[in-house]
Amino acid sequence: MSKRSLDERLVDRQNRHPKAFEILRNMNISIRTPSDFNFRRTVLSHGWCVLPPFEFDKASWTLLRVLDGGQANPVTVKISATDGSIKANSSRRLGKRATERIVRDVRHMFRLDDDMREFYQAMSTEPDFAWITREGAGRLLRSPTVFEDLVKMICTTNCSWALTEKMVNGLVNELGRESDDGRKTFPTAEVMAQKPAKFFRDKIRAGYRAPYLKELAQRAASGALDVESWLSSDLPTRDLMNEIKSVKGAGNYAAENLLKLLGRYEGLALDSWTRAQFSRARNHGRVASDKKISRFYARFNSWQGLAIWCDMTKSWLDPEILGKW
Repeated sequence: MSKRSLDERLVDRQNRHPKAFEILRNMNISIRTPSDFNFRRTVLSHGWCVLPPFEFDKASWTLLRVLDGGQANPVTVKISATDGSIKANSSRRLGKRATERIVRDVRHMFRLDDDMREFYQAMSTEPDFAWITREGAGRLLRSPTVFEDLVKMICTTNCSWALTEKMVNGLVNELGRESDDGRKTFPTAEVMAQKPAKFFRDKIRAGYRAPYLKELAQRAASGALDVESWLSSDLPTRDLMNEIKSVKGAGNYAAENLLKLLGRYEGLALDSWTRAQFSRARNHGRVASDKKISRFYARFNSWQGLAIWCDMTKSWLDPEILGKW
């Protein structure tokens, strides 16, 4: 297929599907965004933006991500935003199927198909939370796969953020597939399953998580555990949470945070950081019990987990805070 015929077919696809995409001659992919979408709030919604295969450049406000474009080698995509769209510039030219896969992954990562109207309506009635609606906050950046999000979530439990970064960097550097620019993907379950628990303990420095990562990879690779199905599961949230917690290493905190990335926000996912933030922001610096924190956000019902997270991270775009990223 010639370049011209490919471009024409892609333009025809966009005309048929307004939420689709267009390919420019320099291989920029333009993806239309909802009117309530905030690129910066989504990029900096939590720490995923600095965990590889993501890279965050705060000077230019671009997010790099290594993706599997459906070809022999992965592709690095540089993602930025203009009014009404996301621009994704790939490290090389791509065919139609690879481009469609990149678009699918970008839409998924940035939550472009999430309907936030009910959440924004609830926030707009509360003076202290109306900024969320005005700024289009609340879309939480996620990985292209649930498997990657789950592994990373396990790597955030019972440790410092520095150790989380060390473990995730190790997984990517040791097991990821290389893009044409030298960056690497997040490893698949199949690749991780081939490694012994000793590898995760000694090379990745995963500590007590080592056998858990091995077991998770084996279950996912064999099909015994279909974590990707959680995105479309019709299970009640409590039952889905129990299924997530069947994964060793995923307790209440990890499960409730993962549920947020699946679009379910009932859980507060309290940890030492959110408790301390709440004490400073909402309780005059005094330690607050989990029950008190829960009562404060209970008015938001099924959105309370997203309300607390937005509330606790409101200042992250302030220059003083942003400079620490």
